[in-house]
Amino acid sequence: MRILHVVPTYLPATRYGGPIHAVHGLCRSLAQRGHEVDVVTTNIDGSGRSPVPLGKAVNLDGVQVHYFEPAPLPFARRLFFSSSMRGWLRGHAREYDIAHLHSVFLAPTWAAARAASRADLPYVISPRGMLVPELIDRKSRLLKRAWIAAVEQQTFAHAAAVHFTARQEWDDAVRTKIFLPAPFVVPNGTDLPPLDLLSRRTSKILFLGRINWKKGIDLLIDAMALLPEVRLIVAGNDEESLLVTLREQAQRNGTLERIEFAGPVSGAAKQTLLQTAAALILPSHSENFGNVVLEAMAASTPVIVSRNVGLAEDVERSRAGIVTTNVPVELAAAIRDLLANDRWRTEMGARGRALVQEAFTWAAVAARMEQHYDRIIGTTRSARG
Repeated sequence: MRILHVVPTYLPATRYGGPIHAVHGLCRSLAQRGHEVDVVTTNIDGSGRSPVPLGKAVNLDGVQVHYFEPAPLPFARRLFFSSSMRGWLRGHAREYDIAHLHSVFLAPTWAAARAASRADLPYVISPRGMLVPELIDRKSRLLKRAWIAAVEQQTFAHAAAVHFTARQEWDDAVRTKIFLPAPFVVPNGTDLPPLDLLSRRTSKILFLGRINWKKGIDLLIDAMALLPEVRLIVAGNDEESLLVTLREQAQRNGTLERIEFAGPVSGAAKQTLLQTAAALILPSHSENFGNVVLEAMAASTPVIVSRNVGLAEDVERSRAGIVTTNVPVELAAAIRDLLANDRWRTEMGARGRALVQEAFTWAAVAARMEQHYDRIIGTTRSARG
């Protein structure tokens, strides 16, 4: 089948975190399964632009990626609006069997949904963790509520289905009261790395991800004050300039000397951290899935996650780590218990790796998504008679 994916940003703009890698992982694996996969996106990379050609497709791992320039006005850029993208979608939507739109509250999804509707092209929406009432109300509440009323209600009303990466993401979206046609769950996936660094395990715990308020890093630093023998590595991209505040917090509670702020990591450096840490900690306030949890389990590293993480149920069911609250006292107790038992950590790590191998490789995830695409295309064709 011919599949069109529309996403506001794409590789090489890795600063936007897990969704970029998740969308490419899915697209790459669908291409490997023999489908023709095109991605339409912008060249936005933070305040700059990705060094990619415009006006022609770029082949990334068998995926044909079409990059478009955003509109020059600051407000339009924040919405990732591109008139050239909009024109391309209108002209090419009829060439595909199905479209998959990743994001809400941004112009590419709006433009793609309108183009698909005009072309009678069925489309799937992946909110990618954006439909959480608390997150909507915390930032730009009035603007986002107005956008839902003016734009997203129509976008979702005409969608063939809504894709969620975890049941928790689905439950959060229900609380927004927006119409969710034919919702289904397919998780993100990951690759299984070779385990060649496990002999270098340390006693350090690891936070790895975007430095963002919703990740609960401040709560982890408070928990560190209750763990005087523990050392923590905080690695990730600081898009919101929060590191100064976190360092000041660590200075006040006497933990700064035991916390290493490692900055952004990727590739081999990222794998080294994942395979040598004693445990990965993700104490998020809201996390629709938790890609880094999956990556840690693939690296045979036990995890400690808050109940707000989409993968929490899988972690608990497979006994690949500890699920707790992100209250500092309880978070500290979970870390203390895990670090006190070497055998426990080894067994949890092995169970996590086995779970990924069974259900979360990109090949398995792409096969599940393909089944949903087939079902949606078949249902749409039947409805048309």
